[in-house]
Amino acid sequence: MDPVITQIREELREQADPAVQKNSGRFFREEVVCYGLKTSAVHVIAKKYWKEIKARDKPEIFGLCEELYRSGYMEEAFIVSKWAHLLNDRYEPGDLAVFRHWIETYISNWAECDGLCTHAVGDFIQEYPEYLDELKCWTQSENRWMRRGAAVSLTMPARRGKFLDEAIAIADLLLTDKDDLVQKGYGWLLKEASRAHRQEIFAYVMEHKKGMPRTALRYAIELMPEEMRAAAMKKDW
Repeated sequence: MDPVITQIREELREQADPAVQKNSGRFFREEVVCYGLKTSAVHVIAKKYWKEIKARDKPEIFGLCEELYRSGYMEEAFIVSKWAHLLNDRYEPGDLAVFRHWIETYISNWAECDGLCTHAVGDFIQEYPEYLDELKCWTQSENRWMRRGAAVSLTMPARRGKFLDEAIAIADLLLTDKDDLVQKGYGWLLKEASRAHRQEIFAYVMEHKKGMPRTALRYAIELMPEEMRAAAMKKDW
């Protein structure tokens, strides 16, 4: 085992808080394996050890990420998300396949999904927008985290007004998804898109509200004025 991995795990164990570990489970339906650290403390550790490994070749860093993921501990998955994001100035087209492999193989809850997708995958797509169609393919996966990831990967670009057409296309593909965590994912995407494109997202919601799950709808309209929210929530069919 790489000494950096050993050091990280020792530090995670040293900082583990039984109270945090006990409370972590209430945020998830799935069984969560964790040491018991707050996210802010994990980010400090991730940044500390990034200084030690950032000069290594990217394939070697990806190998360290795999080793962290294999433990099954949520905090180690968060470190992977941070490191993957910090590699964004070294992304290459083939890296999306690596991220996809991680989601399909290791991601086990919404926090791990969002940690990787909102930053690393989102950064990748902004650099290589020709891979937006790959995200659309993710919406057809049997893996709920792939489907949620398709949506949440665009949340940060959408917040800045980018990829409106693609955000709507992904919402279309996920519109009637039965999984509420996927519904929340694409609802969140529509909400972020509404910051710069309120009228377009409102029009989309009004057109599709009859078939859109209420969970997704509520997320999508969260930032809109009260009168728009009332109109969107009204059952007029």
